[in-house]
Amino acid sequence: MKVFDKVFVVTGAGGGIGRELVVQLLNKGACVAAVINKSGLHETQSLSKEYGNKITTHIANLVSRDEVEKLPKEIIAKHGRIDGIINNAGIVQPFINVNELDFERIELVMNVNFYGTLYMCKAFLPHLLERPEAHIANISSMGGFLPVPRQSIYCASKAAVKLFTEGLHSELTNTNVGVTLVLPGGVNTNILQNSGVKREKLQDSYFKLLTPNEAASIIIRGIENNRYRVLAGKDSKFMDFLYRFNPKKAAKLIAEKLK
Repeated sequence: MKVFDKVFVVTGAGGGIGRELVVQLLNKGACVAAVINKSGLHETQSLSKEYGNKITTHIANLVSRDEVEKLPKEIIAKHGRIDGIINNAGIVQPFINVNELDFERIELVMNVNFYGTLYMCKAFLPHLLERPEAHIANISSMGGFLPVPRQSIYCASKAAVKLFTEGLHSELTNTNVGVTLVLPGGVNTNILQNSGVKREKLQDSYFKLLTPNEAASIIIRGIENNRYRVLAGKDSKFMDFLYRFNPKKAAKLIAEKLK
């Protein structure tokens, strides 16, 4: 589905990949409803100076089902329709073992990453099914198919997104709604800074960080080509290949990389 003249909803639009998705969609002629959780509000609203009413900003806490369920009506009132959603919002856990992680943080990671994605899909899918063509893109992670030490809960949440998205694709095969699963590797964003891992550990021939701009471009290209899955980054492609043939070796390699 070409994004030109389509209305897209983007979560996590306040910075990083989300903000780049918004800008690139706008530059391709789409309208965007940018969903944020207050952080990045000023930067996102400033885009209206250049793009006018082609962009609107909507504040919602994705862990609140009630807040998410109000979004479709609010966005349709502004744009008249909804043609696609990109579930980009996500958080990582601190780089610590499960044994050291408190339940409050565990629940937050699962709620934002998995339930936030689920709530968005449930809230918007009825409206997408009414469109001549529509699309859902869910951002999982390389950690959704590969265990990363001291990110076990994050990986579990992204694995849930992965299988949920694949199941959704199967359910919607004979409809007008396309579904794309995105599996990014390392991306140089604040989410990486907040995790506590050092960037230099992720910079070599197989683990080169993508810029948010590069990641957003790959994601949009995947949507426009109706890709089933998008492996964003050399590291994601390499580890996907290795994990298929030798999952234990792949797990050991990533563990050594982050030692």
